[in-house]
Amino acid sequence: MKAIETTATIDEKGHLQLDSPLEIGKDQRVRVIVLVAENDENDPDDTPKEVVFEGLRQGLKEALSGQTISLSQLWEGIDAE
Repeated sequence: MKAIETTATIDEKGHLQLDSPLEIGKDQRVRVIVLVAENDENDPDDTPKEVVFEGLRQGLKEALSGQTISLSQLWEGIDAE
């Protein structure tokens, strides 16, 4: 058995609507496990929009002011074989 992780929404009728199609064979039955966050749990995919936008603004500001690092510098010290 193979596991695939994806995201979905439960609609008003209680049906599961996948966010994107699964890349598997069609017309086959599958087993589904639904994980629902408790009220006090933080979902790592639920970063508030304000936090995301602020990160984008800061990154753009740094890029426009020349505060960048070259790709070759990012690879320095990484030992990939």
